[in-house]
Amino acid sequence: MPAQGPDTGHAGGAGKASGAPAWARKSTLVLLVAVLALAVFGTTTQTWMTVTLDPNQVGQAGAAQTALEVQGSKAATAVTALALVALAGGLAAAIAGRIARWIITAIIVLASAGIVAAAATVLANPLAAAQGAIAAATGITGSQAHVSVTAFPVLAVVAGCLLAMAALLIIPAGRHWKTRTKYDAPAAGGSAAAAGPVDEIDSWDRLSRGDDPT
Repeated sequence: MPAQGPDTGHAGGAGKASGAPAWARKSTLVLLVAVLALAVFGTTTQTWMTVTLDPNQVGQAGAAQTALEVQGSKAATAVTALALVALAGGLAAAIAGRIARWIITAIIVLASAGIVAAAATVLANPLAAAQGAIAAATGITGSQAHVSVTAFPVLAVVAGCLLAMAALLIIPAGRHWKTRTKYDAPAAGGSAAAAGPVDEIDSWDRLSRGDDPT
């Protein structure tokens, strides 16, 4: 019976050292950011608006085409670019150091805010967002038309919000990730080396590792 106490404590210590929680694993979080960024990008390849033109206004220029389907990449061109920025940022976070992860997180959050703002603008004023497609099809700008919005702009807003939330998890989750750069590595090795005599060669070696021999 007395031997059970140390065994229990050892098992508890092993459980604490087993690794990062599931939500903080690098592979899980990077994959989540990538999937959400690709989801946003995927919405822009779909039809965001269906525009029904007024034949009396467009005349012969648009008589052959009274219904237009406008993709998200044309209705909100910024969404496509910002989704790619967020995707690149998520992949870069996997190899970035502590300071770089803060910068990458800020970039992804800003890109997500831009995605939400651009998609919300389309939802708020779909006719204005469709004017470019109407002008390209009819050669007439400022014409009136009936615009029906699909669910994809809403999905872009939702995915953009989730993308920002996932990016914010990078900061607390990064504490559980192994260091990748010499600047994030603990300075224990440098402190141990400083205890002994340092010659000129050792000084250059420590400078190349990012340590200050002084």
